Amino acid sequence: MGLLQKNQSDQPDHVSVRDSQKTIILGGGLAGLSAGYVLAKAGVPVMVLEGNNEVGGLSRTMSRGDYRFDLGGHRFHTKNKETEQFVKDLLKSDYLIVNRKSKIFMKNRFFNYPLRPSNALLGMGIPTTLKAVSDFGIEKIKKVFRDPKNISLEDWVVAHFGRTMFNLYFKEYSEKVWGIDCSRISEEWVSNRIRGLSLGVAIKNAFKFGGKNVSTLTDEFIYPPLGIGQIPDNLSSAISENNQVITGTEINRVCHNGSEITHIITEKSNLKANVKGSDFISSIPITSLVTMLDPAPPADVLDAASQLKYRDIVIVTIMLDREQVTDLTWMYLPEQSMPLGRIHEPKNWSPRMAPEGKTHIVAEYFCFKGDTVWNSSDEELASMTVTQLEKLGLIHAHEVIDRCIVRTPKAYPLFEVGYSHYYAKILRYLEKFSNLHITGRTGMFKYYNMDRAIESGIDAAENVISCRSQEISRKAVPVGA
Repeated sequence: MGLLQKNQSDQPDHVSVRDSQKTIILGGGLAGLSAGYVLAKAGVPVMVLEGNNEVGGLSRTMSRGDYRFDLGGHRFHTKNKETEQFVKDLLKSDYLIVNRKSKIFMKNRFFNYPLRPSNALLGMGIPTTLKAVSDFGIEKIKKVFRDPKNISLEDWVVAHFGRTMFNLYFKEYSEKVWGIDCSRISEEWVSNRIRGLSLGVAIKNAFKFGGKNVSTLTDEFIYPPLGIGQIPDNLSSAISENNQVITGTEINRVCHNGSEITHIITEKSNLKANVKGSDFISSIPITSLVTMLDPAPPADVLDAASQLKYRDIVIVTIMLDREQVTDLTWMYLPEQSMPLGRIHEPKNWSPRMAPEGKTHIVAEYFCFKGDTVWNSSDEELASMTVTQLEKLGLIHAHEVIDRCIVRTPKAYPLFEVGYSHYYAKILRYLEKFSNLHITGRTGMFKYYNMDRAIESGIDAAENVISCRSQEISRKAVPVGA
C-alpha cells in the first residue's frame, strides 16, 4: 500500500498519510534537501514537499533547449572543510574549480570587484582618491575616541570605508538591490556579508599582504559542470532511493495542538492530503509558515510576520549566436539609470552550459512582486534587456536567438532597520512547538550563502536525530528507575 492513501471519510478529494514516524520537510531547496539527505542516511523516514515542479529553490538550474542557466549564478565556496567535503562527495568529483573574475561597471568604465585600490581609487582621479583616503583616515581616528554605533548599512560602510567610498561604490547598488534607502537597511546584512573587510583589508589584498581569509575576497569556487542545480538534484536523487521527494505540492495549513505540529494539509493537482509526521522541518519563508498555522497565532505574532519582507527577482536570459561576450564571472551594474542589477555568462562558469559556438547572458532585475518590473510582460523584459546590453556595448540585437524569463518571489530576506524585533517575536512563538525545526535562508530569514544554507539543513537534521535518541532513551528507562 502506498504512502498516500484515500481517507476513510466520504471526501474523495482528500487523502491521508498514516506514517506518523516520518519527518516531513517543507520546502525542497538546499537546506530542506540537505536535512532530508542526512536523515535518510541515518535511516530516518523522510518526506520532502516542494511547491515548484523542480527541487532546488533559488539554487536550481533551468533549461531552455540546449542552454542551461542558474537563477542568478551561484558559486559554492566555504571555509568549512567538512561542508566542502560534503558537497564534493555529493557531486562524486564531478565539479570544476572556477576562477572568480568580476567587474563593476559604472561611470562608463570597469572597476575590479572585490575593490582594488589600483583602479577603485586611482581610476576616479587623484582628487577623489585623496578624498577617499582622507575620509577613511578620519573614520579610523574616530574609532580611537569612540566606538561608532552602526545601525544601518550606511553607518557600517562609512565606518569601514569612509563617506567617499560609500557614495561611490555602495550606495546606488545597495539601494538597487534592496529597493530602500541605505539608511533603512540594517547593518547586520552588510556586516555579516563582508565581515572582516575594510578599505585597509582591500588594499592589503590588492598588494598580496593578506586578506585571503575574508570570504568576500575568495578567488576560486566549486561549480558543477551542468549548473549549480546538480547539488540539489543529487540530494533529491539520494533521498528518493528509499524515501519521497514530492514536487508540485502546495502547503495550505500547518496544524498544531498548541505544543506540537500534528499534521499539515497539502494540495497537489487538486488532491488534498492530510500529512502526518513525528517531526517537521520548515525551509519555506518564515512569514508563510506563520500565516499557515492552524489554529492561527496571536494577533501580535501575525503582525510581526507582516513586518518582515522579502526582495523578489526577475531573471531574463538572452541566448546569443556568438562564442562569447565577456570573460567575467559577474558584472555588477550599480547605477540607477541602468535597470539591470547584475549579469553573468554561464559559459564562463562551465562550457557545458551552452551549445558549441553559442552563449547566453543572464540578467537579474531586483524588484518587489507587483511592481513595474515584475508586472512587465516577457516581451517587454526581453526587449529592455537586449536594449540595455546593446547600450553597454556587449551584444547586437541581430545576435539574439531566444530568451527565457523566470520570476522568483521571496528570493532574499530584506533586513530593514528594526526587523530583528519582529523576528525575535516570531521565534519566541515558534519555539513552543517541540517538533518544529526551521532552516534555510527563507525559513530562518537569514542571508545565507550556499554553504550556510546546507549547514543549516544538516543542523536541523541532527537536531531531529538527537531528539529521537533522547526520546528512545527515556522510553528505555524502566518505570521507577
